[in-house]
Amino acid sequence: MAPHPRARRFRRLAGVGGLATLVAAGLFVTVTNAEAATVFSADFESGSTSGWSKSGGTWAIVADGSQVFQQSDTGSERAREFAGTTSWTNYSVQARVKATSFASTSGVVSLAARAAGATKMYRLSLTGGNKVQLETMNGSAITVLGSLSQTISTSTFYTLKLTVSGSTISGTVNGTSVGSATDSTISAGRIGLLTEYASGRFDDIVVDDGGGSTPTTSPTTTPTTAPTTTPTTAPTTAPTTAPTTAPPTTGAVYVAPGGTDSAAGTQAAPTTLASAVTRIAAGGTIYMRGGTYSYSATQTIAAGNNGTSSALKTLTAYPGETPVLNFSAQAEDTAARGLALNGNYWHLYGLVVERAGDNGIFVGGSNNVIERTVTRFNRDTGLQLSRIASDTPNSQWPANNLVLSAESHDNADSDGEDADGFAAKLTVGSGNIFRYAVSHNNIDDGWDLYTKTDTGAIGVVTIEDSLSYNNGTLSDGSQAGAGDRNGFKLGGEDIAVNHVVRRSFAVNNGHHGFTYNSNPGSMTIANNVAVNNAERNFSFDAGTSTFTNNTSCRTTGSTNDRIVGTADSTNQFWSGTNGSRCSAYTGALTWSFDSAGKLVVKFGGVVATP
Repeated sequence: MAPHPRARRFRRLAGVGGLATLVAAGLFVTVTNAEAATVFSADFESGSTSGWSKSGGTWAIVADGSQVFQQSDTGSERAREFAGTTSWTNYSVQARVKATSFASTSGVVSLAARAAGATKMYRLSLTGGNKVQLETMNGSAITVLGSLSQTISTSTFYTLKLTVSGSTISGTVNGTSVGSATDSTISAGRIGLLTEYASGRFDDIVVDDGGGSTPTTSPTTTPTTAPTTTPTTAPTTAPTTAPTTAPPTTGAVYVAPGGTDSAAGTQAAPTTLASAVTRIAAGGTIYMRGGTYSYSATQTIAAGNNGTSSALKTLTAYPGETPVLNFSAQAEDTAARGLALNGNYWHLYGLVVERAGDNGIFVGGSNNVIERTVTRFNRDTGLQLSRIASDTPNSQWPANNLVLSAESHDNADSDGEDADGFAAKLTVGSGNIFRYAVSHNNIDDGWDLYTKTDTGAIGVVTIEDSLSYNNGTLSDGSQAGAGDRNGFKLGGEDIAVNHVVRRSFAVNNGHHGFTYNSNPGSMTIANNVAVNNAERNFSFDAGTSTFTNNTSCRTTGSTNDRIVGTADSTNQFWSGTNGSRCSAYTGALTWSFDSAGKLVVKFGGVVATP
């Protein structure tokens, strides 16, 4: 069986970690919820396709940020890859899927379940007609079980999940339901990757047994009396070691605190960061040795200093060490950023950036991966995505960046109003994703997706599997200014943007947990948990957003949740009393990154799944 891929990218460098804890107010009695077991997974990082069987098409492992499985022949009527066993019955299969080209509007790029043959299966399809369809395929007959209109971008991965449980067939795209139907045509079969008159890419395939879907009914445990203790916070400690699994590569450039610009850049004669970033070609690697690097000027990866989609440039911590980029010599100033990533197709890994006069890490480029970074004690937002300059055209706003398994904390500006943990605001393009990220104890918001009238709408941002807590109060207990203090702030100035927030936690923030913040768009808010935020846990006063399977819990009374949009019975919002699900979110809140970079959140020592 392949390694579990959910944290996926660049696991050859995995290993930075360390437990961070927050003692949250207890919520009733902890209930342990059973989780579906993973029976198969594939992320293709090894370059192997062992376990897959081909039926038509041109298939190969290629690089697309990470290794992915590609079918490249748009003229092929039926291209298939199958895995698993024909006896599989009830399960869910999930994958990231990109349709790179359609030969016609009838073309499809699909994820399949219960494949009983090359033309007999259930499938969830991205179509050339800008739809996602849940289908039964039986020979030449295609029966549509569900359909969702969705612009299909050929530069974007979509997370498809197909669940087969008895005669119930259901599918989602990016957490949004495509449909659920009853169909008994096919009782068992393998999983499949499929294209018809289209090319596509597939990654991060996970099969869970027993359907693997999030329960839509609440636990039956009855809450006991809520405790009256006040939450306290234990300081979060930065990772002390960098990954140990990847040896330095031949031809890499090495940087050390005592390096010089003119040095060769070898391990014996390390150079400086400013010099190193100008030396490597696409696919090259810069290793930063452990220790503190004291800077007074911004360290910049300039616009035009680019890798490629198949060969990123990498700036990473040396295995087993932690480089700390310290900018305490800077004065507080909007131009005094720490590390500015203005190039495209870079991978940053394992860096700590602290005490900059403005943003710790600023991202103005596109198609980058920022992984296992810590941004702390900066005097504006810890990690921010925005345009490089005031004259940067909309078409060049930062897009398709992935912030992965990152932490941002204790960022605070002097007026206490602007320093967030993470921000993709004001001027960002589409396709930016935050995954497995943690924002805590920042003076303003955990996440800020603010828009303003003079620059207009930003691109859709996706936040998933992330945690925001204690924002509005620094780790030392101090507060300053009049920051907004939300967990997830999702808009501004009545500009509609259809952001996606799913499987994330907002706990004990100084204002709202999840808030629309004057965004009247159609956001997708799914499978999130909010606990003990100072005002509303969920605050959405306008828009046409869709709410699915969200949970709101409190130990003491506060303002009831406010939801405008579509919210079905799978949600449990707070309206004066807790629902039965709240017994699952009690006691000490702890979090950590596992060895693959996946965020693990626990309440009272029990793994919590939104």
